[in-house]
Amino acid sequence: MTSPFVAPKAVPSPAEDPHALIADRLTGESLPAPFYVSQDFFDLDLDEIFSKSWLFVATEAEIPDPGDYVTITFGTRSVIVARDDDGRVRAHHNVCRHRGARLLTEPSGSTGTIVCTYHSWTYGMDGRLEFADAQAPGFDKSCYSLRSVHVRTIAGLVFICLADEPPSDIDEVAAIIEPYLAPHRLAEAKVAKQTDLVEDGNWKLVMENNRECYHCGGHPELLNVFFPTWGYSSTDAIPTRLAPVFERYRRATAEQIEIWDHRGLPYPRIEQLDTRPTGFHIERDALDLAGESFTLDGSAASRRRLTDIPEARLGRLSMHLQPNMWLHVTSDHALLFSVIPVAADKTLVRTTWLVHRDADEGVDYDLDHLTGMWETTNQQDADLVALAHQGISSPAYVPGPYGPSEFQVEAFINWYVTMLRCRLGIPVAPDVADAATA
Repeated sequence: MTSPFVAPKAVPSPAEDPHALIADRLTGESLPAPFYVSQDFFDLDLDEIFSKSWLFVATEAEIPDPGDYVTITFGTRSVIVARDDDGRVRAHHNVCRHRGARLLTEPSGSTGTIVCTYHSWTYGMDGRLEFADAQAPGFDKSCYSLRSVHVRTIAGLVFICLADEPPSDIDEVAAIIEPYLAPHRLAEAKVAKQTDLVEDGNWKLVMENNRECYHCGGHPELLNVFFPTWGYSSTDAIPTRLAPVFERYRRATAEQIEIWDHRGLPYPRIEQLDTRPTGFHIERDALDLAGESFTLDGSAASRRRLTDIPEARLGRLSMHLQPNMWLHVTSDHALLFSVIPVAADKTLVRTTWLVHRDADEGVDYDLDHLTGMWETTNQQDADLVALAHQGISSPAYVPGPYGPSEFQVEAFINWYVTMLRCRLGIPVAPDVADAATA
């Protein structure tokens, strides 16, 4: 008999059970509310998505010298990404091997050694234990190095994976994207500015918002140079109101292709967003007006270009990578975004601007001019994400359909649900399972 003073344990209904919701997700529609608002799904996302996928966490420009480090924290997990004395990029769990204390608490910095504040155990930047006072005879320091995390650098971008066996397709992805990225020399660049913006919405809403331009009417500054036809997979789907813009886009693209071909820059769209564990999209695209950079008139924001290519008009190189990054690179600077879940309703969006290592602020570029358009756009996106999360939190919310220009939103959600199904052992079609676990 149940005591009247003890509430019976709640049993989730089939409509709320995470496994049932994952198994029953309908293609072409937004996700049911629990995917965005429930703690159960947030915990699943940390355990099965962020802890088992390759994550973009930094640029090599953020750790240019030995001893430089950044820390990445989501949920209870924290990772140190550092450059060791030999110049190699390393990644370690931010946990002391003595009694588990958090080692580095700052988001970035530089240090000769990693010293635990609790009992002064001291580690090299390569993770090896160098000093542990007052240990028993026979204590072997070599047995107590920091626990390592898989790390991979690709053309100046730093990725980590916390899984014991990370997705093996990272080598294939690197071979495809590196020729696109390498000409821009991001590993040789420097950080002009980095901002952290905490958005009031679930991390999936942040990613969905990035994967479509259906909402781009809310970005009047960006639309000076960013063609709002992005995302339409065929000309038949282009709305009548955008027809003149699409004609201008076609002309700009034809002109850019001549330059890209002449300079040997790869540009075709490659889209494998939901057909592999490390889903990605990469392409070059034209920008409007001067076509050089993300400024109100499209002209370059820095007089020093990232490369030796003489043309300032290179349009933009764009890349998306599941689950947490996107980037844009123009002739004069690079703009990189990483997304880290903070809570079910809060997400950290980190934006990093890179310029040529010899570009001088105030001489070669004005910082506000370089960053202004995207800082404004980021805040506009944050406001839209907050509205989306507020609405989805209402009992009145029911999933709605994706339109033609939102096909990359569908691809992101399909990738996400497929990863959960495979990693949780929820049945999927054999061909989907093979692609997801490659």
